[in-house]
Amino acid sequence: MVNEEVIKAMGAFGGGIASTGRVCGALVGGVALVSSIYSRGNLNEKEDPKMWRLGYKLTKIFETLTQPYGGINCREIAQVDWKSKEATQEFYENPESRRELCVQLVGDFAYALGEILDKEAERDK
Repeated sequence: MVNEEVIKAMGAFGGGIASTGRVCGALVGGVALVSSIYSRGNLNEKEDPKMWRLGYKLTKIFETLTQPYGGINCREIAQVDWKSKEATQEFYENPESRRELCVQLVGDFAYALGEILDKEAERDK
């Protein structure tokens, strides 16, 4: 299922949250997905405690995946000044930029997220 409103809400996660170079959008997006499954829609509902456990586990996995790059921040991983049009263009157009590294990292993280969610679904059966 694709919810275009959710996709739109996550648009500014790129470039380390709105091109600031801070926390990688892949981590924030992954935690947002876990929250969308296990959190509540209003204050009258109860949160599923799995949200906290799985969000924490996901964060730890991301920290491990990004350790070789110096941290979980986009500026450490991609090493791009997202506010610079030239640097951004270089990142996307130069085959020797760190873009491939980012693509690989996002893929590895998405795979780990899928595994976490699959294992949780198996537990719930």
